[in-house]
Amino acid sequence: LLNIFAFFNFISISFGFYLPGLAPVSYCENEKENCKVSFSNIPVYVNRLVSIESIIPYEYSAFDFCEPVGSPSSPTENLGQVLFGERIRPSPYSLKFNENKTCEKACVRKYDTSKKEDFDKLKFLQYGMLFSYENRWIVDNMPIAWCYQTTSNENFCSTGFPIGCYVDEKGNPKDACIIDENYRDHKNSYILFNHVAITIHYNKVSSDEARLVKAELEPSSIKTGDCNLHAEPLVIPHPDKDDKMTGTVEIPYTYSIAFENTEILWASRWDYILGSLPHTNIQWFSIMNSLVIVLFLSGMVAMVMIRSLHKDIARYNDMESVEEAQEEFGWKLVHGDVFRPPSKAMLLSVLNGVGTQVISMTFITLVFACLGFLSPANRGALGTTSVLVFICLGTVAGYVSARLYKTLGGEKWKTNVITTSFLISGIVFVLFFVMNLILWGEKSSAAIPFSTLIAILALWFGISVPLTFIGAYFGYKRRPLEHPVRTNQIPRQIPEQVLYTKPLTCILMGGVLPFGCIFIQLFFILNSIWSHQLYYMFGFLFLVVIILVITCSETTILLCYFHLAAEDYRWWWRSFLTSGFTAVYFFLYAIHYYISKLAIEGFASAILYFGYTLIMTIMIFLFTGTIGFTACYYFVTKIYSVVKVD
Repeated sequence: LLNIFAFFNFISISFGFYLPGLAPVSYCENEKENCKVSFSNIPVYVNRLVSIESIIPYEYSAFDFCEPVGSPSSPTENLGQVLFGERIRPSPYSLKFNENKTCEKACVRKYDTSKKEDFDKLKFLQYGMLFSYENRWIVDNMPIAWCYQTTSNENFCSTGFPIGCYVDEKGNPKDACIIDENYRDHKNSYILFNHVAITIHYNKVSSDEARLVKAELEPSSIKTGDCNLHAEPLVIPHPDKDDKMTGTVEIPYTYSIAFENTEILWASRWDYILGSLPHTNIQWFSIMNSLVIVLFLSGMVAMVMIRSLHKDIARYNDMESVEEAQEEFGWKLVHGDVFRPPSKAMLLSVLNGVGTQVISMTFITLVFACLGFLSPANRGALGTTSVLVFICLGTVAGYVSARLYKTLGGEKWKTNVITTSFLISGIVFVLFFVMNLILWGEKSSAAIPFSTLIAILALWFGISVPLTFIGAYFGYKRRPLEHPVRTNQIPRQIPEQVLYTKPLTCILMGGVLPFGCIFIQLFFILNSIWSHQLYYMFGFLFLVVIILVITCSETTILLCYFHLAAEDYRWWWRSFLTSGFTAVYFFLYAIHYYISKLAIEGFASAILYFGYTLIMTIMIFLFTGTIGFTACYYFVTKIYSVVKVD
């Protein structure tokens, strides 16, 4: 128990260890001399617009919002940002440190509804409000949060704010309309939020310098453009039955700026966002109890296995005659067949090779994440690290696949190397490319540019494939793994199996316990992906992954022992599929999550959701399957090395 509590203490320390990888930026007032080393201008950037009702994000310019004056350059985006659809662009909003503004005009947009181009722009704005699209603004690498009180009187800060809201014919508003109860009076209307009141909180580090520690805004809808919060809201006319509008629509975009001094430290400036994220008030004791139960159950399984095996080994080694040995039954009788190479040995080798690559990538990435290097402040770092580490670990995949294939007696080494390099990566790339075509068709910001696709192919063919060949070369140079017993030439007949020892039954049962270890954490991960929330609980995720590895190993070993005791020696594929079936339960859970938790609409969004889910399912299948196979292979080798075989 002391070790368990010490481990939890280490995890809690890792939560507070903040290494954003970015140096703080100091600001000062424009007339100060030390602005030569600090900054007075504060750039505000806009990011893609996302929705919890649609998986398809759009660029800021797609909704015809105000454009920045001149042609300022956009920040350079890393590979992770591009792959995950982030599109950070300069905004038309001008901020100077400690310079308050009461009512500044960003721009005025005028639409003549008789023109098709203007009509389509208004329709797209209405589409954005109908599907609850949200702006994502950034200042000093920190999201400008929209903070408000929920219906349960709790303060909540969102990293995005809605572009507007829709009130239906019965006066039922979308969630965004909680800003003002008067919006309910405008039935069957699209209310656009065209005014934002931005509040920047700063902390002084000296008499002349300060650092930004908090940024909030309050959106509102004002028809007149004079920033009068009590004025009528700006309502975009609803099309008639013939899908037409009449007249001219004028939309003034305005903003206000206020600076406030605060005692919040720069190192704690993300706390107000991370602390108020939905579903992050984890029931700590509940999760700890679940983990302790899993550990206790795993310990019980290990104890049963050790006791049973100890008796079996002692009984087998005490036999004095061959006649007695022939009357015996159990796992010793299949010693001449237990290491017989399975069918589809090449595919099994490839899956284990790529699975080892996935496992290595997962743990390396999680170590960096737990140390704080992949914090939310370092945008795109998690995606970039995962992709690059996976590519650089091609050597591991090639080595493991080649060594195992040689051990199983395989001779088509060229086919093995090529399959290891292209099978799984090719399937994932095809799925990714098909979904990218859909995003291209929808003119989404998440569509990967053609140049990035070429870069990904260059990384794949130029780095990953050569590294896989190098790993395979060293794998084939090594001697095959030695087995403690010889394999008979004639396969032994397998007796009729009872229901609970049949392959399908055990495979179905094998994935239940591992999935039970991770499904709580899966809920938070799926929330962060599909509800566009920040995920930062890497310490807990690291702990859950370790528990998953232990559970997969012991569950597979236990079922493998039952099969061998029933004189069924076909454990190779069964060990991989037993723990790998956890991925099937994950996919079923993802379907349940899609139906019960998400309000996603549209055929394209559904295809994208299940396409990305299928990629995650493949990764989980390889991860858990390889863990189960490796544990079972070690277990079988160990038990047959300690018994006397004539």
